[in-house]
Amino acid sequence: MAQVDALVETLKSALKSHNLKYRDVAQAMELSEASIKRLFSSRTFSLQQIQQVCLMMGMEISDLVQLMVERQARLQELSEEQEEEIVRDPGFLIITVCVLNRWTLEDMLRHYTFTEHECVQKLARLDRLKIIELLPKNRIKLLVAPNFSWRKNGPIQRFFLDTIEKELFQAQFDKPDHRLVVLNGMLSAQSNGELQKKIERLAREFDQLNNADAGLALPERQGYTLVLALRNWQYEQLFKYRRM
Repeated sequence: MAQVDALVETLKSALKSHNLKYRDVAQAMELSEASIKRLFSSRTFSLQQIQQVCLMMGMEISDLVQLMVERQARLQELSEEQEEEIVRDPGFLIITVCVLNRWTLEDMLRHYTFTEHECVQKLARLDRLKIIELLPKNRIKLLVAPNFSWRKNGPIQRFFLDTIEKELFQAQFDKPDHRLVVLNGMLSAQSNGELQKKIERLAREFDQLNNADAGLALPERQGYTLVLALRNWQYEQLFKYRRM
């Protein structure tokens, strides 16, 4: 399934580079635009349909696969030691998160108290870690793969989990752009598996929207944190009343 996701994401990227929209694909395939959107979101393309889309761009399926391989060759994860290096320096962590969210050097200087020299030093460290390529005039080329993520239970994930526990939920979630949903229930193993797949799809959609909005000017974007969690848990106080 991961390979299918990667191939469809590569197909979307190729369409964008050819300035083609969903409506162009729909017209070429004699389908509705809504049907094309469903094909992309559900990843249910047939081989023939993928070939049709490739032909629109003057490509073979083999060209698309090669593009996918090149995209996957980019950095997907840091080592434990590299994450430790980042998390030990709060300023370096801030710059790293900014870079992953496609901020420019000017954006960072406008929003934080770093000097230009301090920013460039930290960008040079990211260049050495192969997260970015620092170009002339301090322009930033992001080198990470579309599915780049922090290590599971690694230094940075542990840092963010600790921060989330202390800060994120110290709020009322009463603003129009905030949402908190807490559900309790009893599920079978099959239902749990289905729900986990839906969570994975939602996480991918969050990443896709984040990547799609990366081209917008910074004032048009706000920083959001989405937490998805599922585990077998009961409120500790309930154990007082359980028959042993």
